[in-house]
Amino acid sequence: MKLQTPLFENYSSIPLLIYDGGCPFCLHFAELSELRSGIQGLEICDGRAEKPLRDNLKSRGLDLSDGAILIVGDEAFHGADAIQWLCKKMEPSAPLLSVLKTLMSSPFRSRLIYPFLKLARRTALAYKKIPLDPDELNRGV
Repeated sequence: MKLQTPLFENYSSIPLLIYDGGCPFCLHFAELSELRSGIQGLEICDGRAEKPLRDNLKSRGLDLSDGAILIVGDEAFHGADAIQWLCKKMEPSAPLLSVLKTLMSSPFRSRLIYPFLKLARRTALAYKKIPLDPDELNRGV
C-alpha cells in the first residue's frame, strides 16, 4: 500500500516495524529482528505504547489490532505482508529467525501461516488479560 502522505517528516527508506508490545511473541520477534536479522537500519516501535502513531496508522486503514505494520519509505505493509517482507530481506544470525525466514519469506506460506501467529498473539494477550485492541484501554473497557 502506497501512503498518500509520509508517515513521518523527513522519513527515509529505513524500515520501521510497528509491533504489539503487549504480546510476548511479537516483542521477541521484533527485538530479534532489530538485533539479528541483518536488515540494515531496521527500527522497531511498540505500537501499543504510541497512541498518536496508532491513530495515524488507523486513519490510513492500518490497525495494529489486525497485525504488525511495516513502513518502508512511502510504502506500508500490514500483517502477513509485513512479516513476509521482513523475512524475505533477512540474513538472520538467530536460529528462530532462520526458521521464520524459511517459512514466511513466501507470500503463499506467509498468508497461510500468519493466522496461526495471530491466534498465538490473541492467546498470549488473553492470558495476560490485555485487550487485543490497545485503544480499548482508553475507552474504559
